[in-house]
Amino acid sequence: MDWLALSDAEWTAIRLSLRVSAVAMLASLPFGIAIALILARGRFWGKSIVNGLVHLPLILPPVVTGYLLLILFGKRGPIGAFLAETIGLVFSFRWTGAALACAIMGFPLMVRSIRLSIEAVDLRLEQAASTLGAGPIWVFATVTLPLIIPGLIAGMILSFAKAMGEFGATITFVSNIPGETQTLSAAIYTFTQVPGGDAGAMRLTIISIVISMAALMLSELLASRAARRVERA
Repeated sequence: MDWLALSDAEWTAIRLSLRVSAVAMLASLPFGIAIALILARGRFWGKSIVNGLVHLPLILPPVVTGYLLLILFGKRGPIGAFLAETIGLVFSFRWTGAALACAIMGFPLMVRSIRLSIEAVDLRLEQAASTLGAGPIWVFATVTLPLIIPGLIAGMILSFAKAMGEFGATITFVSNIPGETQTLSAAIYTFTQVPGGDAGAMRLTIISIVISMAALMLSELLASRAARRVERA
């Protein structure tokens, strides 16, 4: 059973993947809610274009997404150079860049799940709250948000799971640096490229499957509990 023992480098890759995925999910959540609300409730010219841009990472090759991130958020990129000079935030070849790439790749899944939940909310409930004097923000916080919690949880877990499995955009943008940007997927790829690395690749593959399944099961559990609370309310 020695082949099941994880090395320090493998534990580092696992911890880094969990950290990157959690940061990517939480950082993109406010933007996901806002964009989903705009797409679900907004009536404006160019809505289909915005929707297409949001879902573009799903259809683009991940390497293309990673290359675009490198151009924009690299040290010499317009956004990356500005952030590095003003607040000292560097993305290229850092774990923060891995989190950014994972957030971009998982963002469409999050937005779609939240948007569908918002569209399922009965508008009459929001209108009733408005007639009682509640403002738009208060209506969303007290009426809409509690009703979309199941979809919100599902979107967060889908984004997290997508981030855990992300490879192409991440390795293109931040490379494969052990201890800094080498996530679980990158570590598995590294093992497949060296002689005798099959055991290590299999260990991390099993860990990846377990984490992903646990995340999906947790999503179902939390969503079902939230749905029951909404029904009782």
